[in-house]
Amino acid sequence: MLGILLVVAFGVWAIFRQQTVTEITADLPLKISEKLDQLWQVAQDSLNEKKYLRAEKALLTILRVDERNATAYNRLGILYAKQKAFKDAIECFEIAQSLQPSASSLHNVGLIYFETSDYEKAGLAFEQALDMEDDVASRHIAYAKVQEKLGKRKKMTASLERAVELEPVPQSLNLLADAYEKDGQVELATDLRDKAAKLIIPSGNQKRVKQARRVIM
Repeated sequence: MLGILLVVAFGVWAIFRQQTVTEITADLPLKISEKLDQLWQVAQDSLNEKKYLRAEKALLTILRVDERNATAYNRLGILYAKQKAFKDAIECFEIAQSLQPSASSLHNVGLIYFETSDYEKAGLAFEQALDMEDDVASRHIAYAKVQEKLGKRKKMTASLERAVELEPVPQSLNLLADAYEKDGQVELATDLRDKAAKLIIPSGNQKRVKQARRVIM
């Protein structure tokens, strides 16, 4: 009788243990996901607060769990770029690009090469980014700045014209006006400056616009 009771007790214990392990295993993906979400928040907050060591630790922990996380490599690249660790930053962006090709990764690489005065490589990176995503004005402006450094004024002007076509804001209009002026196209430059001036809201009007928005909200 005692033997039977022991067998039954062992069977119940085994079932309970099996259920517990199964439940824990089922909870693992959820717990890992929650932990990753917390790490992402820590990394983002730390970057905003310029607590770079803390942000780096959070991102490296994410990569230990998910070593193919292109977004984490991109963020890590941005972190290193902010600290002027350009070699490490480029390596991170290139890994991100190999894992998940994106115009943003290529653009970031271009910005670092520009920062380090390697204009040929910067131009190549921006060209590749534009091949993937041609409808972002800031990419054309960045490419134009590289072409200016390389002394290729026609390419610079063409890029600025495309930027204005995509987003005719005061900044891009004035940059194109500067380019036209240097090329001797004074009338075109004047027209663009006039357009830019009309788009700039006077400070008094800005206050009224903000007040109106608050009323609407």
